[in-house]
Amino acid sequence: MSVRNLEPKALWNHFADLNAVPRPSKKEERVIQFMLDFGKSLGLETKTDAIQNVIIKKPATAGMENRTTLILQSHLDMVHQKNGSTVFDFDQQGIEMLVDRDWVRANGTTLGADNGIGVAAIMALLASSDIAHPALEAMFTIDEETGMTGAKKLDGSNYEGKILLN
Repeated sequence: MSVRNLEPKALWNHFADLNAVPRPSKKEERVIQFMLDFGKSLGLETKTDAIQNVIIKKPATAGMENRTTLILQSHLDMVHQKNGSTVFDFDQQGIEMLVDRDWVRANGTTLGADNGIGVAAIMALLASSDIAHPALEAMFTIDEETGMTGAKKLDGSNYEGKILLN
């Protein structure tokens, strides 16, 4: 079975798309561009801040405009480790995901679920047309695994939300 056939499909397909993009810590250029392209493809306000965190904003759905804006945070980079016998270039290759009975795993490498599954969940919500929500501000930080650079140099003036979920 393919990861893309797992339910909920929106989550697993966004995770598969994300994991196709190399994203080791301190080398997030491609995943930053991937996220910028994603947000713009949805017609949403999309930008980076001074440190290169990605920000995507989605207006509230009808009837939810007066609710408190919600900030959803996840980090873009991943731990890049492989088994000793595995030949793999994290700078050039996407993660090869496998469904192994009840488990999703990677072929000889880390899976990137920390925090790729969080990124994918936020992507699914941003892309959804049938989930009611207040205004959303998606915060995708960089370099969490090796220095917390994106969080430490975060500019709060880019956000209006009062509630943050990470």
